[in-house]
Amino acid sequence: MASFSNLTIGIAVASFTVFQLLFHVVSSWVSTRITPGFNNLSQKRKIEWNSRTVSTFHALVVGGFCLYILLYDDAVNADRLWGDPSIVKLNIAITTGYLISDLLLIIYYWKAIGDKFFIIHHLAALYAYYFVLSKGLLAYFGNFRLLAEFSTPFVNQRWFFEVLGYPKSSIANIINGVLMTVVFFVVRIAVMPVYYSHVISSFGTEGFQRLGFAAQSAWIISSVVLDIMNVMWMVKIAKGCYKVICLIGREEAKTHRNGKSA
Repeated sequence: MASFSNLTIGIAVASFTVFQLLFHVVSSWVSTRITPGFNNLSQKRKIEWNSRTVSTFHALVVGGFCLYILLYDDAVNADRLWGDPSIVKLNIAITTGYLISDLLLIIYYWKAIGDKFFIIHHLAALYAYYFVLSKGLLAYFGNFRLLAEFSTPFVNQRWFFEVLGYPKSSIANIINGVLMTVVFFVVRIAVMPVYYSHVISSFGTEGFQRLGFAAQSAWIISSVVLDIMNVMWMVKIAKGCYKVICLIGREEAKTHRNGKSA
């Protein structure tokens, strides 16, 4: 019988409340003081701005927590299927609160930030995290997936630069674009062999059999769905990075020709 501890529920509810507050109040208040350009945005753009601000904050919190667990939580790392999930549950409860909050915002502000791929992403993640929070299993793998959050701030920053009117050839945009591409590849694509080697090595073990068909299916299916989307996003990001690099090359060549003609 699935059950959630009072601590898990409390953290998820607190997380939901904090992220709603960040979206509706804090983001706008801080943004108007950091950049005057925020006030010039349309209402739809302001909604997406606040959504991405909250997304960045969530990514920094759970990403840092995730890395700490991978490096120092010996209990989880020693038994990837049934290791003590106590610390991981805290991190995933924070993410659960965020995902539910973001889902409701996406649905409510569909015309501004609606995206079917994010709906699929959030539902797949929530389904998988249900087993970690309620039954305490697959903590290592649930936490491992949160490594992907390290790429989120760079993806959001790219959008911030775009709506603020930064040229694609600006130094800030170029640096962020390169970092975004590299970090996205490292934390979402390059880690796949490591992740799936651990998955495959668990097949047929006693611990794997104890999971049961429901948990096994949720784990494998959600992982595959999320990684298919990661590959799709990686292709789009790589194409964008390539275009920026080509743009820089053309501008350098143009500058060189003008310099010679002068």
